[in-house]
Amino acid sequence: MIAIQNYINGQFQAARSRSTLELKNPSLGSVYGSLPDSDVEDVLEAIQAAKAAFPSWKVLSFEQRFDLLLKLANGIEARMQEFVEAESMDNGKPQWLAAQSDIPRAISNLKFFASAQMNFPSESHHTPGQGLNYTLRQPIGVVGCISPWNLPLYLFTWKIAPALAAGNTVVAKPSEITPYTAFLLSTVCEEVGFPKGVLNIVHGLGGKVGQAIVESKDVKAIAFTGGTVTGRAINIECAKQFKKVSLELGGKNPNIIFDDCDFEDMMATTVRSSFTNQGQICLCGSRIFIQKIIYDKFKTEFIQRIQKLTVGNPATEVNIGAVVSEDHMHKILGYIELAKEEGGKILTGGKRFVPKGECENGYFVEPTVIEGLGHLCRLNQEEIFGPVVTLIPFETEDEVVSMANSTPYGLACTIWTENGKKAHRVAERIDSGIVWVNTWMVRDLRTPFGGMKESGIGREGGFEAMRFFTETKNVFIKY
Repeated sequence: MIAIQNYINGQFQAARSRSTLELKNPSLGSVYGSLPDSDVEDVLEAIQAAKAAFPSWKVLSFEQRFDLLLKLANGIEARMQEFVEAESMDNGKPQWLAAQSDIPRAISNLKFFASAQMNFPSESHHTPGQGLNYTLRQPIGVVGCISPWNLPLYLFTWKIAPALAAGNTVVAKPSEITPYTAFLLSTVCEEVGFPKGVLNIVHGLGGKVGQAIVESKDVKAIAFTGGTVTGRAINIECAKQFKKVSLELGGKNPNIIFDDCDFEDMMATTVRSSFTNQGQICLCGSRIFIQKIIYDKFKTEFIQRIQKLTVGNPATEVNIGAVVSEDHMHKILGYIELAKEEGGKILTGGKRFVPKGECENGYFVEPTVIEGLGHLCRLNQEEIFGPVVTLIPFETEDEVVSMANSTPYGLACTIWTENGKKAHRVAERIDSGIVWVNTWMVRDLRTPFGGMKESGIGREGGFEAMRFFTETKNVFIKY
């Protein structure tokens, strides 16, 4: 049994209350360890450690911070297989996916922002006849980083890396459902001699640990990725305190397929964009709009390919692993039942999958494809966050843009067409923070990342993240 601990001021410790929470392996449906059930007292201790460490951390040279962040990246890389197996066991995703995407991206996040802080530009503006303005971007202080369960280390490092690189100290909370790789990262901190108090990781429930971080007046900014309901509550609290906040929330992303697409390229990518990570990526295309002239061809080929996908033990070469928890599995299955009630037709999937052998008690859902639903029904308006997609035919560009924009979300969109003018025209009209044309999930870490409407506030990535984690100060020097 694995006993995860908090990491506060460079020390590993249990919750002050000594209370713990169970950790389950979703592919087996069994308990494999525990984590601290921390509360306000643990958070306050972490905040005090971060406050004490801030004065010395913020004055380090760019080169010193670069070296320390690079040590973290190299420390993960040296234990790659351990991190891969931990991520798969904790989350249920296939090991090949963690090895191909999650852990390499976590390493890249640390390396990228280690370098970004060395290249973060200063600005100056000459006021003719009077003097010179220059702009300082200074670290804020103690910041809170709260990350979700779907891409645990990937998104944990996506938040802490720019915060640390900008000169802040951090109190971080990983999801209580998938805390294992964040804990392993804290062991890397100890191995490489990362300065005490600069990064503090407190485990526990969002309603206690997360809320305490958000409500503390000593925490000057909050970066959160997770559900829209929680994000709204965080935004309200931060507004009360005039606290900086970055929210990356839900999505109900459209995948728009025109009849002039490269059909083979589109088909192979659409299978990935629908079901990668069991559909538990905020960027998955869960609403697939297909131009009517190719609708039947698409449906036939798509179903054939989906039925060939393998589901099962994530330690083996399967396409689809377990969803993250029993509760989440039942939520997904509940939405499939709702689809039937709303008049949808299940073309494939639609049930819990029970593998043979050791994973027979795991939380698996068949990849599911549904047609026959209107674009305004609940299933096409609410985020399911699982291996479920709907097919919706369309005729005209105006029609599909209207349907694509009909949800309260606006995170990502994929457009498939070989017509360059059409691609630019539709991309401009879609209410999404990210638009991919003839591809999916290509991420350049220099570019802004985030959504519109209920998909969030602010942008992360590149210098956008560095700006968020700093305060801007203008200085004017008179001639």
